[in-house]
Amino acid sequence: MSSFNPSQFVLEHDQDTPKNILKAAYEAFGELTISFSGAEDVVLIDLALKVAPKEKVKVFSLDTGRLHAETYAFIERVREHYAIEIDVRFPDAEAVQALVKEKGLFSFYRDGHQECCGIRKVAPLRARLKGLPVWVTGQRRDQSPGTRNSVQIAEWDTAFGSNEAPLAKFNPLAHWSSEEVWTYIRMFDVPYNPLHERGFVSIGCEPCTRPTLPHQHEREGRWWWEDQGGKECGLHSTNLSR
Repeated sequence: MSSFNPSQFVLEHDQDTPKNILKAAYEAFGELTISFSGAEDVVLIDLALKVAPKEKVKVFSLDTGRLHAETYAFIERVREHYAIEIDVRFPDAEAVQALVKEKGLFSFYRDGHQECCGIRKVAPLRARLKGLPVWVTGQRRDQSPGTRNSVQIAEWDTAFGSNEAPLAKFNPLAHWSSEEVWTYIRMFDVPYNPLHERGFVSIGCEPCTRPTLPHQHEREGRWWWEDQGGKECGLHSTNLSR
């Protein structure tokens, strides 16, 4: 196991700004890898490029093959805005084809989203994270009170890391609210997905995401046909075991 101690990092940096948390993470590992899909992640990209050399900031995104057209345009806009490479990862074509052949294109409405997400998201993520020492995510505690309310700014990821290949996971925005994220976006002219202007708050795959109504929680627009208590696709499965 690496000598890095997440508990000590939390003690020292839990009250720091996200920028300083990223700076400390970079100083601890000499690199940062950010998973990118939504507004929070672009805030992290913007901050990371202020505390680390561009060549030390790696960004990747998962293309499930079911994203909104606006999301694809958003990925490209972020690439151009920051003049960075975005490593777009795709699911295994044979696994997708086998699922669709057996169960059709919309089996998740009947069987739940975990099987489809496992093929389209979790497997590509596992391949991308393999061997990495550090992973930075845009998780916030208030995103999902049922699964993310105890997210720490630093932790070991036990779902994708192991004792032999430990993976330090940083969540610099853990204490931020959605309002703080959007204040930063407006203040620093950070790119965002235009779907947010149409009532989409938490944005995933097109068939599994819809706008939220006033006073609904942001995750209620995801997998709305399922129980409200476990709105995770598997990328952050450690949240479900907490």
